[in-house]
Amino acid sequence: MVKVNDMYYAWSPNDEIAENGECGGAVTSVMKFLLEEGIVDAVLAVTKGADLYDAVPTLITDPEKVIESAGSLHCGTLNIAKTLNKYLNGAKDMKIAVTTKPCDAMTIVELMKREQIERDNVVMIGVNCGGTLPPVQAREMIEKFYEIDPDAVVKEEIAKGNLIIETEDGEKEISIDELEDEGFGRRTNCRRCENNIPVMSDLAMGNWGVIGPLAGKATFVEVFSEKGAEILEKAIKAGALKVQDPVPKGIEIRANIDKAMVNLANKWQDRNFGEESGELLSLDQYMDEFDKCIKCYGCREACPLCFCVKCSIESESNEWVGKGELPPSPMFHFVRMLHMVDSCTNCGQCEEVCPAEIPLAKIFHKINVQLQETFKYKPGYDMEQKPPLSIIDKEPSEE
Repeated sequence: MVKVNDMYYAWSPNDEIAENGECGGAVTSVMKFLLEEGIVDAVLAVTKGADLYDAVPTLITDPEKVIESAGSLHCGTLNIAKTLNKYLNGAKDMKIAVTTKPCDAMTIVELMKREQIERDNVVMIGVNCGGTLPPVQAREMIEKFYEIDPDAVVKEEIAKGNLIIETEDGEKEISIDELEDEGFGRRTNCRRCENNIPVMSDLAMGNWGVIGPLAGKATFVEVFSEKGAEILEKAIKAGALKVQDPVPKGIEIRANIDKAMVNLANKWQDRNFGEESGELLSLDQYMDEFDKCIKCYGCREACPLCFCVKCSIESESNEWVGKGELPPSPMFHFVRMLHMVDSCTNCGQCEEVCPAEIPLAKIFHKINVQLQETFKYKPGYDMEQKPPLSIIDKEPSEE
Protein backbone atom coordinates (compact mmCIF):
# COMPACT_ATOMS: atom_id res chain seq x y z
CA MET A 1 0.00 0.00 0.00
CA VAL A 2 1.36 3.43 -0.99
CA LYS A 3 1.67 5.90 1.89
CA VAL A 4 2.63 9.54 2.36
CA ASN A 5 6.45 9.97 2.33
CA ASP A 6 6.97 6.76 0.34
CA MET A 7 9.66 6.91 -2.34
CA TYR A 8 9.99 4.95 -5.58
CA TYR A 9 11.88 4.68 -8.82
CA ALA A 10 9.16 4.74 -11.49
CA TRP A 11 9.00 4.42 -15.26
CA SER A 12 6.44 3.95 -18.01
CA PRO A 13 5.68 0.50 -19.42
CA ASN A 14 4.79 2.29 -22.67
CA ASP A 15 7.92 2.40 -24.86
CA GLU A 16 6.84 5.52 -26.75
CA ILE A 17 6.17 7.45 -23.54
CA ALA A 18 9.40 6.19 -21.96
CA GLU A 19 11.37 7.34 -25.00
CA ASN A 20 9.76 10.77 -25.22
CA GLY A 21 9.70 11.41 -21.48
CA GLU A 22 12.51 13.09 -19.59
CA CYS A 23 13.42 10.12 -17.36
CA GLY A 24 11.29 7.12 -18.18
CA GLY A 25 8.06 9.03 -18.76
CA ALA A 26 6.57 8.64 -15.26
CA VAL A 27 4.92 12.09 -15.26
CA THR A 28 3.33 11.52 -18.66
CA SER A 29 2.11 8.05 -17.70
CA VAL A 30 0.44 9.29 -14.51
CA MET A 31 -1.27 12.13 -16.37
CA LYS A 32 -2.49 9.78 -19.09
CA PHE A 33 -3.80 7.34 -16.47
CA LEU A 34 -5.70 10.11 -14.65
CA LEU A 35 -7.51 11.03 -17.86
CA GLU A 36 -8.20 7.46 -18.94
CA GLU A 37 -9.73 6.58 -15.57
CA GLY A 38 -11.82 9.76 -15.40
CA ILE A 39 -10.12 10.81 -12.17
CA VAL A 40 -9.63 14.22 -13.77
CA ASP A 41 -11.41 15.95 -16.64
CA ALA A 42 -8.30 17.57 -18.07
CA VAL A 43 -4.55 17.86 -17.79
CA LEU A 44 -2.89 21.28 -17.69
CA ALA A 45 0.71 20.97 -18.84
CA VAL A 46 3.34 22.79 -20.87
CA THR A 47 4.02 21.90 -24.50
CA LYS A 48 6.62 23.11 -26.98
CA GLY A 49 5.47 26.02 -29.12
CA ALA A 50 7.52 27.41 -32.00
CA ASP A 51 10.73 25.85 -30.64
CA LEU A 52 12.50 24.62 -27.51
CA TYR A 53 12.53 28.17 -26.13
CA ASP A 54 8.76 28.64 -26.36
CA ALA A 55 6.69 26.99 -23.60
CA VAL A 56 2.92 27.03 -24.08
CA PRO A 57 0.38 26.17 -21.34
CA THR A 58 -1.97 23.59 -22.84
CA LEU A 59 -5.23 22.03 -21.62
CA ILE A 60 -5.42 18.38 -22.68
CA THR A 61 -8.57 16.24 -22.50
CA ASP A 62 -7.58 13.41 -24.87
CA PRO A 63 -5.36 10.81 -23.11
CA GLU A 64 -3.58 10.05 -26.37
CA LYS A 65 -2.38 13.65 -26.62
CA VAL A 66 -0.75 13.79 -23.19
CA ILE A 67 2.47 12.55 -24.78
CA GLU A 68 2.74 15.96 -26.49
CA SER A 69 3.72 17.40 -23.11
CA ALA A 70 6.45 14.80 -22.45
CA GLY A 71 9.93 16.08 -21.65
CA SER A 72 11.18 19.25 -19.98
CA LEU A 73 11.33 22.82 -21.28
CA HIS A 74 13.81 24.63 -19.08
CA CYS A 75 13.25 27.87 -20.98
CA GLY A 76 9.57 27.75 -20.01
CA THR A 77 9.42 30.64 -17.53
CA LEU A 78 5.66 30.95 -17.00
CA ASN A 79 3.86 30.37 -13.69
CA ILE A 80 1.06 27.96 -14.57
CA ALA A 81 -0.99 28.98 -11.52
CA LYS A 82 -2.00 32.11 -13.47
CA THR A 83 -3.46 29.99 -16.27
CA LEU A 84 -5.27 27.74 -13.82
CA ASN A 85 -6.86 30.62 -11.94
CA LYS A 86 -7.53 33.23 -14.63
CA TYR A 87 -8.45 31.14 -17.65
CA LEU A 88 -9.79 27.94 -16.08
CA ASN A 89 -11.83 29.54 -13.28
CA GLY A 90 -9.60 28.10 -10.60
CA ALA A 91 -10.69 24.52 -11.43
CA LYS A 92 -14.13 25.27 -10.00
CA ASP A 93 -15.86 23.78 -13.05
CA MET A 94 -13.70 20.71 -13.68
CA LYS A 95 -11.11 18.45 -12.11
CA ILE A 96 -7.63 19.23 -13.40
CA ALA A 97 -4.24 17.56 -13.02
CA VAL A 98 -1.46 20.10 -13.40
CA THR A 99 2.32 19.78 -13.69
CA THR A 100 3.99 22.13 -11.25
CA LYS A 101 7.44 23.49 -10.58
CA PRO A 102 7.86 24.43 -6.90
CA CYS A 103 6.93 28.09 -7.50
CA ASP A 104 3.84 26.99 -9.48
CA ALA A 105 2.75 24.68 -6.67
CA MET A 106 3.43 27.26 -3.95
CA THR A 107 1.38 29.86 -5.84
CA ILE A 108 -1.49 27.41 -6.30
CA VAL A 109 -1.45 26.74 -2.55
CA GLU A 110 -1.60 30.47 -1.79
CA LEU A 111 -4.50 30.91 -4.24
CA MET A 112 -6.29 27.95 -2.65
CA LYS A 113 -6.00 29.69 0.72
CA ARG A 114 -7.65 32.75 -0.79
CA GLU A 115 -10.36 30.53 -2.32
CA GLN A 116 -9.40 31.37 -5.88
CA ILE A 117 -8.58 27.75 -6.78
CA GLU A 118 -10.74 24.79 -5.77
CA ARG A 119 -8.51 22.59 -3.64
CA ASP A 120 -10.47 19.35 -4.10
CA ASN A 121 -10.49 19.63 -7.90
CA VAL A 122 -6.74 19.92 -8.42
CA VAL A 123 -4.08 17.21 -8.57
CA MET A 124 -0.56 18.63 -8.49
CA ILE A 125 2.13 16.50 -10.12
CA GLY A 126 5.28 18.31 -9.08
CA VAL A 127 8.61 18.28 -10.88
CA ASN A 128 11.98 19.02 -9.30
CA CYS A 129 13.45 22.31 -10.46
CA GLY A 130 16.93 23.74 -10.29
CA GLY A 131 15.87 26.86 -12.13
CA THR A 132 14.66 28.04 -15.52
CA LEU A 133 16.42 29.99 -18.25
CA PRO A 134 15.25 33.25 -19.85
CA PRO A 135 14.67 32.15 -23.47
CA VAL A 136 16.18 35.08 -25.40
CA GLN A 137 19.23 35.24 -23.15
CA ALA A 138 19.56 31.45 -23.26
CA ARG A 139 19.93 31.51 -27.04
CA GLU A 140 22.64 34.16 -26.75
CA MET A 141 24.39 32.18 -24.00
CA ILE A 142 24.40 28.95 -26.03
CA GLU A 143 25.96 30.70 -29.01
CA LYS A 144 28.53 32.64 -26.95
CA PHE A 145 29.69 30.11 -24.37
CA TYR A 146 28.84 26.73 -25.88
CA GLU A 147 29.49 27.71 -29.49
CA ILE A 148 26.40 25.77 -30.51
CA ASP A 149 23.51 26.73 -32.78
CA PRO A 150 20.59 27.26 -30.34
CA ASP A 151 18.22 25.60 -32.81
CA ALA A 152 20.32 22.42 -32.70
CA VAL A 153 19.75 21.93 -28.96
CA VAL A 154 17.55 18.96 -28.07
CA LYS A 155 17.79 19.10 -24.28
CA GLU A 156 19.14 21.18 -21.38
CA GLU A 157 19.77 19.96 -17.85
CA ILE A 158 21.24 21.29 -14.61
CA ALA A 159 23.27 18.60 -12.85
CA LYS A 160 26.17 18.61 -10.38
CA GLY A 161 26.49 22.37 -10.58
CA ASN A 162 26.73 22.43 -14.36
CA LEU A 163 24.37 23.48 -17.14
CA ILE A 164 24.42 20.68 -19.69
CA ILE A 165 23.45 21.45 -23.29
CA GLU A 166 22.76 18.45 -25.51
CA THR A 167 22.60 18.20 -29.30
CA GLU A 168 22.43 15.21 -31.64
CA ASP A 169 26.24 15.29 -31.67
CA GLY A 170 26.70 15.04 -27.90
CA GLU A 171 26.78 17.11 -24.71
CA LYS A 172 28.69 20.11 -23.47
CA GLU A 173 28.58 21.39 -19.89
CA ILE A 174 29.73 24.57 -18.18
CA SER A 175 29.62 25.51 -14.50
CA ILE A 176 26.48 27.37 -13.47
CA ASP A 177 28.63 29.66 -11.31
CA GLU A 178 30.80 30.56 -14.29
CA LEU A 179 27.79 31.35 -16.49
CA GLU A 180 25.98 33.35 -13.81
CA ASP A 181 29.06 35.35 -12.88
CA GLU A 182 29.01 36.44 -16.53
CA GLY A 183 25.34 37.48 -16.27
CA PHE A 184 23.88 34.42 -17.98
CA GLY A 185 22.50 31.10 -16.73
CA ARG A 186 19.29 30.89 -14.73
CA ARG A 187 16.76 33.67 -14.21
CA THR A 188 17.73 35.93 -11.31
CA ASN A 189 14.77 34.86 -9.16
CA CYS A 190 15.64 31.19 -9.72
CA ARG A 191 19.14 31.81 -8.43
CA ARG A 192 17.69 32.92 -5.08
CA CYS A 193 15.14 30.09 -4.86
CA GLU A 194 15.50 27.59 -1.99
CA ASN A 195 12.55 25.43 -3.12
CA ASN A 196 13.78 22.72 -5.47
CA ILE A 197 11.59 19.73 -4.61
CA PRO A 198 7.84 20.56 -4.75
CA VAL A 199 6.89 19.09 -1.37
CA MET A 200 3.60 21.01 -1.48
CA SER A 201 2.46 18.97 -4.50
CA ASP A 202 0.65 15.64 -4.26
CA LEU A 203 3.54 13.83 -5.93
CA ALA A 204 7.06 15.10 -6.63
CA MET A 205 9.05 13.68 -9.52
CA GLY A 206 12.53 14.18 -10.92
CA ASN A 207 15.80 12.53 -11.88
CA TRP A 208 17.73 13.46 -8.74
CA GLY A 209 18.73 10.31 -6.88
CA VAL A 210 18.14 7.76 -9.65
CA ILE A 211 21.38 5.79 -9.83
CA GLY A 212 22.49 2.41 -11.08
CA PRO A 213 20.99 0.66 -14.14
CA LEU A 214 17.89 2.89 -14.07
CA ALA A 215 19.81 6.18 -14.21
CA GLY A 216 18.25 8.27 -16.97
CA LYS A 217 15.55 5.63 -17.49
CA ALA A 218 13.44 6.15 -14.37
CA THR A 219 12.00 8.95 -12.25
CA PHE A 220 12.41 9.43 -8.51
CA VAL A 221 8.89 9.76 -7.07
CA GLU A 222 8.01 10.91 -3.56
CA VAL A 223 4.48 10.99 -2.13
CA PHE A 224 3.45 14.15 -0.25
CA SER A 225 -0.31 13.80 0.26
CA GLU A 226 -3.03 11.22 0.78
CA LYS A 227 -4.40 12.19 -2.63
CA GLY A 228 -1.01 11.52 -4.19
CA ALA A 229 -0.72 8.16 -2.41
CA GLU A 230 -4.13 7.06 -3.67
CA ILE A 231 -3.37 8.08 -7.26
CA LEU A 232 0.04 6.41 -7.32
CA GLU A 233 -1.34 3.18 -5.86
CA LYS A 234 -4.10 3.05 -8.47
CA ALA A 235 -1.63 3.73 -11.29
CA ILE A 236 0.68 0.95 -10.12
CA LYS A 237 -2.15 -1.56 -9.69
CA ALA A 238 -3.50 -0.72 -13.15
CA GLY A 239 -0.11 -1.34 -14.72
CA ALA A 240 0.20 2.28 -15.87
CA LEU A 241 3.49 2.63 -14.01
CA LYS A 242 6.32 0.28 -13.09
CA VAL A 243 8.11 0.91 -9.80
CA GLN A 244 10.81 -0.37 -7.53
CA ASP A 245 12.26 0.81 -4.23
CA PRO A 246 14.97 3.46 -4.58
CA VAL A 247 18.60 2.67 -3.85
CA PRO A 248 19.45 4.04 -0.35
CA LYS A 249 22.50 5.80 -1.77
CA GLY A 250 20.18 7.44 -4.32
CA ILE A 251 18.01 8.85 -1.53
CA GLU A 252 21.13 10.30 0.03
CA ILE A 253 22.30 11.77 -3.28
CA ARG A 254 18.89 13.37 -3.86
CA ALA A 255 19.02 15.04 -0.45
CA ASN A 256 22.58 16.23 -1.07
CA ILE A 257 21.67 17.74 -4.45
CA ASP A 258 18.77 19.58 -2.83
CA LYS A 259 21.07 20.82 -0.06
CA ALA A 260 23.65 22.01 -2.59
CA MET A 261 20.98 23.93 -4.51
CA VAL A 262 19.73 25.53 -1.27
CA ASN A 263 23.29 26.58 -0.42
CA LEU A 264 23.63 28.11 -3.87
CA ALA A 265 20.36 30.00 -3.37
CA ASN A 266 21.54 31.30 0.00
CA LYS A 267 24.73 32.52 -1.63
CA TRP A 268 22.69 34.50 -4.16
CA GLN A 269 20.43 35.87 -1.42
CA ASP A 270 23.52 37.09 0.41
CA ARG A 271 24.70 38.75 -2.80
CA ASN A 272 21.33 40.38 -3.40
CA PHE A 273 20.26 41.22 0.13
CA GLY A 274 23.40 41.26 2.28
CA GLU A 275 24.75 44.50 3.69
CA GLU A 276 27.88 44.18 1.60
CA SER A 277 25.75 44.26 -1.57
CA GLY A 278 24.76 47.87 -0.92
CA GLU A 279 21.53 47.27 -2.83
CA LEU A 280 17.86 47.65 -1.91
CA LEU A 281 18.53 48.41 1.72
CA SER A 282 16.58 51.63 2.19
CA LEU A 283 13.28 53.27 1.26
CA ASP A 284 15.19 55.83 -0.78
CA GLN A 285 16.54 53.06 -2.99
CA TYR A 286 13.06 51.62 -3.49
CA MET A 287 11.81 55.10 -4.42
CA ASP A 288 14.62 55.51 -6.96
CA GLU A 289 13.67 52.23 -8.61
CA PHE A 290 9.92 52.90 -8.61
CA ASP A 291 10.53 56.34 -10.16
CA LYS A 292 11.32 54.44 -13.38
CA CYS A 293 7.77 53.06 -13.52
CA ILE A 294 5.69 54.02 -16.57
CA LYS A 295 2.45 52.58 -15.16
CA CYS A 296 1.96 49.97 -17.84
CA TYR A 297 0.54 47.57 -15.20
CA GLY A 298 2.55 44.73 -16.72
CA CYS A 299 3.64 43.52 -13.28
CA ARG A 300 0.05 43.40 -12.06
CA GLU A 301 -1.14 41.53 -15.14
CA ALA A 302 1.69 39.00 -14.95
CA CYS A 303 1.55 38.37 -11.20
CA PRO A 304 -0.35 35.11 -10.51
CA LEU A 305 -1.34 36.42 -7.08
CA CYS A 306 -2.96 39.62 -8.39
CA PHE A 307 -6.46 38.30 -9.03
CA CYS A 308 -8.80 41.23 -8.37
CA VAL A 309 -11.21 41.72 -11.29
CA LYS A 310 -11.13 45.44 -10.61
CA CYS A 311 -7.83 46.69 -9.21
CA SER A 312 -8.53 48.27 -5.83
CA ILE A 313 -6.24 51.23 -6.56
CA GLU A 314 -7.32 51.81 -10.16
CA SER A 315 -10.53 53.79 -9.98
CA GLU A 316 -12.01 57.20 -10.65
CA SER A 317 -11.06 58.27 -7.16
CA ASN A 318 -7.45 57.27 -7.76
CA GLU A 319 -6.70 59.00 -11.05
CA TRP A 320 -3.06 59.36 -10.10
CA VAL A 321 -2.53 55.64 -10.73
CA GLY A 322 -4.26 55.63 -14.10
CA LYS A 323 -2.67 53.46 -16.76
CA GLY A 324 0.22 55.19 -18.49
CA GLU A 325 0.16 58.16 -16.10
CA LEU A 326 3.17 58.91 -13.95
CA PRO A 327 1.99 59.38 -10.34
CA PRO A 328 3.57 61.83 -7.85
CA SER A 329 4.46 58.87 -5.59
CA PRO A 330 5.14 55.12 -5.89
CA MET A 331 1.95 54.18 -4.05
CA PHE A 332 0.84 51.79 -6.80
CA HIS A 333 3.75 49.49 -6.01
CA PHE A 334 3.48 49.89 -2.24
CA VAL A 335 -0.25 49.11 -2.18
CA ARG A 336 0.26 46.13 -4.51
CA MET A 337 3.03 44.99 -2.19
CA LEU A 338 0.72 45.23 0.81
CA HIS A 339 -1.88 43.13 -1.03
CA MET A 340 0.29 40.14 -1.88
CA VAL A 341 3.90 40.33 -0.73
CA ASP A 342 3.28 37.92 2.16
CA SER A 343 2.23 35.29 -0.42
CA CYS A 344 4.96 36.10 -2.96
CA THR A 345 6.57 32.89 -4.25
CA ASN A 346 9.54 34.52 -6.02
CA CYS A 347 8.32 33.31 -9.43
CA GLY A 348 9.78 36.37 -11.18
CA GLN A 349 6.85 37.05 -13.52
CA CYS A 350 6.66 40.74 -12.55
CA GLU A 351 10.31 41.49 -13.22
CA GLU A 352 10.32 39.51 -16.43
CA VAL A 353 7.72 41.74 -18.12
CA CYS A 354 8.82 45.14 -16.73
CA PRO A 355 9.84 47.39 -19.65
CA ALA A 356 11.57 49.79 -17.22
CA GLU A 357 13.75 46.95 -15.89
CA ILE A 358 12.82 47.61 -12.27
CA PRO A 359 14.13 44.71 -10.13
CA LEU A 360 10.62 43.97 -8.88
CA ALA A 361 11.18 40.31 -8.05
CA LYS A 362 14.25 41.18 -6.01
CA ILE A 363 12.39 43.90 -4.09
CA PHE A 364 9.36 41.73 -3.39
CA HIS A 365 11.49 38.73 -2.46
CA LYS A 366 13.56 40.79 -0.01
CA ILE A 367 10.41 42.02 1.76
CA ASN A 368 8.93 38.50 1.71
CA VAL A 369 12.06 37.04 3.34
CA GLN A 370 11.80 39.67 6.08
CA LEU A 371 8.12 38.82 6.58
CA GLN A 372 8.97 35.13 6.85
CA GLU A 373 11.40 35.92 9.65
CA THR A 374 8.95 38.24 11.43
CA PHE A 375 5.75 36.17 11.17
CA LYS A 376 7.27 32.67 10.86
CA TYR A 377 5.22 32.24 7.71
CA LYS A 378 6.56 30.53 4.60
CA PRO A 379 4.27 31.00 1.61
CA GLY A 380 3.08 28.01 -0.36
CA TYR A 381 3.48 25.32 2.27
CA ASP A 382 1.00 24.86 5.12
CA MET A 383 -2.56 24.92 3.70
CA GLU A 384 -3.99 25.72 7.12
CA GLN A 385 -1.76 28.70 7.90
CA LYS A 386 -3.24 32.01 6.79
CA PRO A 387 -1.04 34.66 5.11
CA PRO A 388 -0.22 37.24 7.81
CA LEU A 389 -1.24 40.28 5.73
CA SER A 390 -4.35 38.80 4.09
CA ILE A 391 -6.53 41.74 3.18
CA ILE A 392 -7.89 40.82 -0.27
CA ASP A 393 -11.52 39.72 -0.44
CA LYS A 394 -11.80 36.06 -1.31
CA GLU A 395 -14.42 36.88 -3.96
CA PRO A 396 -13.03 39.39 -6.53
CA SER A 397 -15.60 41.99 -7.47
CA GLU A 398 -16.35 44.35 -10.31
CA GLU A 399 -17.47 46.96 -7.80
